[in-house]
Amino acid sequence: MGIGGMYMCIYGMDSPGGYQLVGRTLPIWNKFLKNPQFAAGEPWLLRFFDQVRFYPVTEQALTQLRDDFREGRATLRIEETPFDFAAHQQFLTDNADSIAAFRQRQAAAFEQEVALWAQEEQNVPLNSEPLHDAPQTEEDAQAVCADMNGNIWKVLVQPGDTVSAGQTLVIVEAMKMELAIAAPQAGTVKRIACQAGRPVSPGDALLWLA
Repeated sequence: MGIGGMYMCIYGMDSPGGYQLVGRTLPIWNKFLKNPQFAAGEPWLLRFFDQVRFYPVTEQALTQLRDDFREGRATLRIEETPFDFAAHQQFLTDNADSIAAFRQRQAAAFEQEVALWAQEEQNVPLNSEPLHDAPQTEEDAQAVCADMNGNIWKVLVQPGDTVSAGQTLVIVEAMKMELAIAAPQAGTVKRIACQAGRPVSPGDALLWLA
């Protein structure tokens, strides 16, 4: 559903995602239909034009609610109401000033973020050596490898830098998440074999520490 020009996704399983910036939900997909709120033959709970409301709970309460909901021991409060388009239009009219102010702030923040991305790309050290032609081993150096599929988002070090154990060296973007690749030991960056924007797979060498 749309929220102030943005869109929120509710996934059918417990998983990380951008929607958690708004709120976290109970499972809306129930293949085994243990909960009577799911209609027979329709293991999904959301319908077109549904409105979702959030309220605060503790992490422990959310975990318990999820377990209880899956097993049919808890239910959601579902209110059946018609969608009143005229009332919706009136709401937009009544709140036009605040909506416009929000969209203006949103546009300004987006422009600032784009400018920041451009600046960060300019500051990323580029490896002049073609990646596919570069040797995949370094004598007397330990390879730091990617552990999942993704794209290189940021390279935070340069050859010759001295790093400490646990220091973030590279950030990989995967499934809208930033995953930090940390130094397994203290050392000196001997060679970098990755570039911002390039895809990586598990086991790909990103850089070497001597």
